[in-house]
Amino acid sequence: MNADHFETRAIHAGQEPDSAVGAVVVPIYQTSTYAQTDVGAHKGYDYSRTNNPTRQALEVCLASLEGAANGLCFASGMGAITTIMLLLQAGDHVVVCDDVYGGTYRLFRNVLENYQLQFTFVDMTDLNATARAFRPNTRMVWLETPTNPLMKVIDIAGVAKEAKSAKGAKPWVVVDNTFASPYLQQPLALGADVVMHSTTKYLGGHSDVVGGGVVTSDPELFERLKFLQNAAGAVPGAFDCWLVLRGVKTLALRMERHSANALAIARFLAQHPAIARVMYPGLESHPQYEIAQRQMRAPGGMLSFIPVGGVDSAMQIARATRLFTLGESLGGVESLIEVPAAMTHQSVAGSPLEVDPALVRLSVGIENGEDLIADLQQALHVR
Repeated sequence: MNADHFETRAIHAGQEPDSAVGAVVVPIYQTSTYAQTDVGAHKGYDYSRTNNPTRQALEVCLASLEGAANGLCFASGMGAITTIMLLLQAGDHVVVCDDVYGGTYRLFRNVLENYQLQFTFVDMTDLNATARAFRPNTRMVWLETPTNPLMKVIDIAGVAKEAKSAKGAKPWVVVDNTFASPYLQQPLALGADVVMHSTTKYLGGHSDVVGGGVVTSDPELFERLKFLQNAAGAVPGAFDCWLVLRGVKTLALRMERHSANALAIARFLAQHPAIARVMYPGLESHPQYEIAQRQMRAPGGMLSFIPVGGVDSAMQIARATRLFTLGESLGGVESLIEVPAAMTHQSVAGSPLEVDPALVRLSVGIENGEDLIADLQQALHVR
């Protein structure tokens, strides 16, 4: 499929009309096994853990959207992360940004350290500190940008340059691109080796599916990850893949609206007397505003803030919204509000990554922006 533009590839990459009956939408191949033409001979599919036509369509599409040679899909974002970490061996060291999703931290600290993997958490907005964290056994660099939930923006090209300048083996640079989506940010083009997504979020876009994705243009990494995908078995079902394919078709339109609404809300909150601090890459006051302008098409739909009055005010605001639903997750068409320290980031409590209990995180949806601001306005006045 030859098409230069993202919006076209989102609709057509991997999604040619079905060869059997001409269906325009990729069919849901709801099957676990396939008839073989002879003993050990088949038409490219033998068992759906290994491959499935619906999943393959999504894998091709995600790779195209990230500008990658190959893509793989998983049953969840955590399934994708776990499979990536299976690239490592006991004794390997990973440098991780110091603000990550709570589930990622829990997996690294509470599970994988038991298998002799080593993790160092560092503020990757400081490239010198990042370089100092490398060790002779550093095999991977793991980062999110924007980060969850502090909305730091990390210079992907700068981190990749430091990794490629490291002495000895060059660590793989892995970017969790979930917050930005491939529409807003292209980590492989900036020097990353692997990009992962929770397809549950913006790629699916409708809060009705759980999934994960990984893309890379390194053929050796792809072959190893493909083997691990099949061997570990954290694969999605055909219907889940079909739901993400459906969501991806409107990704560009949705991300534009998410970003426009979030920017308007960030500007509103930044001037409100009840708000002490707003964290959003689209505000000129953001410490990494220039980096965000350089590496992102738009600043995205996620923002965090700390209200005047601390944790009590944060709880009151989260409970008082009417359009913003109190709930975990993000990236759906509907707006969500949460208090990460008590919800998505409980696993980092008591650690150096502990989140301010007064921090509130918004996933800004695609509703009318004026209605969303009015909802926050009334919530800020509830006492």
